[in-house]
Amino acid sequence: MKFKTFYILLAALLLLSTTTAIADNMTEAKLQYNKGIDFYKIGQYDRSMEAFRKAIDLDPEYIDAYYNLGSILEYLGQDEAALTVFKQIVVRKPTDYDAVYKAAALSKKLGQIDKAKSFLAIIPSGSYVNPKAQQLARELNTDLQTLQQNNKEQPTQPQTNGVYENIPSPTGIAADNSGNLYVAGFSDNIIFKITPSGERIIFLKDKRLNGPIGLVSDTAENLYIANYNADNVLKVTPTGQVSILIENILKPYGLYITNGTLFVSSQGSNAIIRLKLN
Repeated sequence: MKFKTFYILLAALLLLSTTTAIADNMTEAKLQYNKGIDFYKIGQYDRSMEAFRKAIDLDPEYIDAYYNLGSILEYLGQDEAALTVFKQIVVRKPTDYDAVYKAAALSKKLGQIDKAKSFLAIIPSGSYVNPKAQQLARELNTDLQTLQQNNKEQPTQPQTNGVYENIPSPTGIAADNSGNLYVAGFSDNIIFKITPSGERIIFLKDKRLNGPIGLVSDTAENLYIANYNADNVLKVTPTGQVSILIENILKPYGLYITNGTLFVSSQGSNAIIRLKLN
């Protein structure tokens, strides 16, 4: 009983310190974002992009920073780089239909016609970007209604060969209630998401990732990551918010959840840590 109470108190203290650190990061991210706006106004685009990138490093969910960075890259004719940035917005906030449209338009410009159509299929008929999205669809010899219908009719089975290739150093695997698969890429510090249709996207690329190994998902579809080289456990919400759940766990490896309790194996201390999640 004392053991359980100790770790609950420890987790509370860790969460408090983590919350403070995140708030500090968000404040600094806002300052960098404002610098980016100021540099943009006077035409110093390189310094503006540098500031927006710093804002994103501090707050990986800073959608406006992504959008402004992508817009400058597009303005400078760096279409591939701009598309990469707008894709990051679509992954984090698929209801940002302006960013979805940008991704579709850039894909078309780069000759990625099927990808452009897949982005357009996300845009609903009632969206404010619908008129220009319809125009772009007509330029692709189709319309949004057809694209959306085709998207619904896509097969929901994974790749037919049963193999997901080109995942660098795959380690932990977890699945959510929607049938999405999450895979930890240890060497590149990336968490990949594989949808039921077999599409692979980057779910999480964050500076706090350092040697992700074990993964597990709870019933609320929060994802937990054993961050082996950082000696901590990360929590990622369904909306992509990242926080450090537990610190100072030496070489966390395996994760398991049962009855609302998270168990973490610590290779560095030859112990199993438990934490009540609710």
